Amino acid sequence: MGNERGNGAALLPIGVFLVIFLGAGIVTGDFYAMPAIVAFLIALFIAFIQNRGLSFQEKIRVISKGVGDENIITMSLIFLCAGGFSGAVTAAGGVESTVNFGLSILPAKIAVVGLFVIGCFISVSMGTSMGTIAALAPIAVGISEKTGFSLAVCIGAVVCGAMFGDNLSMISDTTIAAVKTQGCEMKDKFRENFLIVLPAAIITIIIFLVITWNGNASVAAGSYNILRVIPYILVLVGALIGINVFVVLIGGTVVSLVVGVATGSLAAGEMFTAVGSGVTGMYDITVISIVVACIVSLVKEFGGIQFILNLIKRSIRGQRGGEAGIAGLSLLVDMCTANNTVAIVMAGPIAKDISEEFDISPRRSASLLDIFTSVGQGLIPYGAQLLSAASLTGLTPFNIMPYLFYPILMAISAILFIAFRKAD
Repeated sequence: MGNERGNGAALLPIGVFLVIFLGAGIVTGDFYAMPAIVAFLIALFIAFIQNRGLSFQEKIRVISKGVGDENIITMSLIFLCAGGFSGAVTAAGGVESTVNFGLSILPAKIAVVGLFVIGCFISVSMGTSMGTIAALAPIAVGISEKTGFSLAVCIGAVVCGAMFGDNLSMISDTTIAAVKTQGCEMKDKFRENFLIVLPAAIITIIIFLVITWNGNASVAAGSYNILRVIPYILVLVGALIGINVFVVLIGGTVVSLVVGVATGSLAAGEMFTAVGSGVTGMYDITVISIVVACIVSLVKEFGGIQFILNLIKRSIRGQRGGEAGIAGLSLLVDMCTANNTVAIVMAGPIAKDISEEFDISPRRSASLLDIFTSVGQGLIPYGAQLLSAASLTGLTPFNIMPYLFYPILMAISAILFIAFRKAD
């Protein structure tokens, strides 16, 4: 059992995973050479053979409790619902029609910027980066094919937009967790958060404009059926008015099937096959999420997370130091857990102690906690967001990472905020 002092050796499984996963890709030049699930299973094996003070059955109980966590179950179900929607809307011709419709009204030069901005709106409204990526990734693929822009640039814009709302939306689980652990009002945290991330979003738009402005985009928007665009419109509207993400994705799936059959693009007998194909396409990321939850449960039980928390708490001085400590704490715990909600729940109590000790307002500590877990989540190649974006597009996380401008700029903006903003 992890004690108050923590145990740095408990972090070994995470180190083993990073060495195997990143090392295999660097050595071979092929980041598919070592499947992420295999690297995670090896890390899980290492976690199991650590801490002989616990029996095998006791370790099984520890990981069962971790996997059964509400956040893990919710995330896994979102993966499956997102896969079902993606499969249904693609089979119904919704992706092609939506892309052609979009290209018919948008200049090619701002198509990538459009993906980012739409991603921002959907993620703020839906409160989930995963749902946003699932909804927009197929459209990003279509826009890449139609305009000639790199698929990595297009999906990078989608992930950037998804991470915008992930830490800003009032219905995001990360926002709720941050507000609950720090004891502030939702609206106060939103205002504080928005002022920090707005400059990053504006600069991201400018960067995407600059890197795509001189592209040889040739738009030959094909024909489209506006009825096949309806599922995406409903998902967008549902997200904007704050309907539960499960209702939005399941409703979008049903409407996609109805429209596909009605317009003749999908035979009635193929409806369930289309949904099934989409769901099975998300099996890998769902299993990875479960295995990661197992590893994190054992690392936490053996004192690994507590070691990180204590290390940061001992290293801070003054109010700005306290804010920097909360930022570093959030980022490190997210890198270890690969789940920003879980990271907030773990780091929240320590961040609260730091904020009280150094007279940091709850709204500021909640904002920093949420922002820096999202920074980590938007950049780590083994996080659910990049793994999902990669699995939906046939890319690797490392193809996408050079275009993740927003998480980097969000971190820079928040660091400047800590350095130059007046104390409360």
